[in-house]
Amino acid sequence: MMDRPVDERPAAGVDGDLPADEPQAGAGMVVAPVLVAGQAAGGRRRPGGRSGFRPALAGAFAGLSAVGVKELRGRMRGRRAFVILTVYLVLLGAFAWMMELILEQQYARGAAGSAAIASAQIGRGVFGALMMLETLLVVALAPAFTAGAISLEREKQTLDMLVTTPISSVAIVIAKLFSALTYLFILILASIPLTALVFVFGGVAPDDVVRGYAVLLATAIGLGAVGLFFSALMKRTQAATIATYFGVLFVTLGAFFVFFFWNEMSTAGNGRGIGPIKGRPPEALAWLNPYFAQADVMCGVEDGFGDWCGRVAFVSQRPVFGGIAPFPTVEPGGQPAIEPGFPDVGVVGGEVQPFGVVRDSFWPKSAIAWLGLAAVLIVASVQLVTPTRRWRPSRLFGRRSTRRAVS
Repeated sequence: MMDRPVDERPAAGVDGDLPADEPQAGAGMVVAPVLVAGQAAGGRRRPGGRSGFRPALAGAFAGLSAVGVKELRGRMRGRRAFVILTVYLVLLGAFAWMMELILEQQYARGAAGSAAIASAQIGRGVFGALMMLETLLVVALAPAFTAGAISLEREKQTLDMLVTTPISSVAIVIAKLFSALTYLFILILASIPLTALVFVFGGVAPDDVVRGYAVLLATAIGLGAVGLFFSALMKRTQAATIATYFGVLFVTLGAFFVFFFWNEMSTAGNGRGIGPIKGRPPEALAWLNPYFAQADVMCGVEDGFGDWCGRVAFVSQRPVFGGIAPFPTVEPGGQPAIEPGFPDVGVVGGEVQPFGVVRDSFWPKSAIAWLGLAAVLIVASVQLVTPTRRWRPSRLFGRRSTRRAVS
């Protein structure tokens, strides 16, 4: 009699159709994929039922890399990205060369002094022109790169599929932001060799270049977060792009216009102000204007209190050079303070800056303001992307109305 072959399959369950350790039809078929997804995102679970911090952190970085690599492959595929980078560097180099020629001609016509002084002035001028052009580039491109990061996924009907993966909403939003800004970062960093040519002329130190590019990177992250927020808020990319640029105009030019209006109204009537508008406008209104931040960087490379320092002193509480303040100092009686020797001038007084120029008094505040705004908008974008978000306004007001009805 032949032996019966041993069946190595696991013992059957109650019905005898499926193994005991395989999920049965019904609710178990829904729970199993969720458990697998949770283990994929957070690693192996501990015996106590809680996943560790390191596996969760590793899962978050895995989600960031997955979305980031996918976005970068889409953006850097083909020749277009490299052709744009090459043309950009050629145009930027031509701009720097033309600025150098213009400054040489201006110095040859009207300036006098040694060649070393002329060379330093040319270096400062080229550096300032490049920083302002790079700032304009960041303000124009950073919102455009992120305004469609999430709305395009919604238009393609792939956002719901993306949020159901083991990747967290935080990882999706952060990866979308930095993958969209990576090409802009490449454009910014590729200009460093051209900017370093100002070292040949003198007048600019390496730490000045570091300050200028720190402002550019912080501004790019902040403006990119603005575009990402409107992309998560709106369903269509076109509407998100329009709203993004209106938001950028509001936080940059709009805030500065409020500052300028406040200043004009507060200094009217010999410093008494008009109506309730009195006192100096808050400096924070200009923190999100990247041009004043770059002006603060350029103020540090000037000889004494020059034009760049004057622009920064207009919006900040910076000590002034030589005792000339950009705003009148009002005495308790309501009249502007007049220093001896200046009988017809009310815009005098203020804190005297006797030893050179105070630097780094404005641009660090601007960079921190942009990064803080980016953090707030990233949190808001995560709430908009998450399907089961807790901070939904309808839920909040619904709970309040329910409580009022019960009471």
